[in-house]
Amino acid sequence: MSSSHTSQGSSPAVLSLTAGFSSDGEPVMEKVAVEALEPTPSTAQEYRLQKSPAFVRGLAAGDRIRHPSSNQAGYDLIQRSGNLAIRVLRKDSIAEVAANLTPEFELLDGSLDLQTPRLLVYSIHVSIGFQAIEELLDRAIGQFPGTVWYYGNVYDPADGVTPLDWWQELLKPV
Repeated sequence: MSSSHTSQGSSPAVLSLTAGFSSDGEPVMEKVAVEALEPTPSTAQEYRLQKSPAFVRGLAAGDRIRHPSSNQAGYDLIQRSGNLAIRVLRKDSIAEVAANLTPEFELLDGSLDLQTPRLLVYSIHVSIGFQAIEELLDRAIGQFPGTVWYYGNVYDPADGVTPLDWWQELLKPV
């Protein structure tokens, strides 16, 4: 399924996780920074994602996974962190979008996990609220034509539209 390059203990490591499949059915891999957690009795190891991935769907920074796994994704999700993964894309340079958006996310305790010339990946806790996050994104991105944003772990990867609803339990009043 997927290969891994890791070290034992709680040191930083990198896993190659399946981000999707090419037109000929071959897996497309993404390297994801993780922290190895306590060893398990099985051959699979548990990890905590250090940053939200750019292309692996359904995961965000802080999530705990077990790897390897026999399923198509190559990992099992053990526990969600409560973070949302947000991807911002632009055809032109994304630097000015990042300069505008990153301080806004940081004010809400969010973080910029990845920046490439045309992609930003942010992590922010769901308790901030979908409405506040979406208003922030729409306001900031509205200033930069050709820029779009997507959630990375809100919708079912199978269809891209069905909400996963993992946050319902987390946001329930106590």
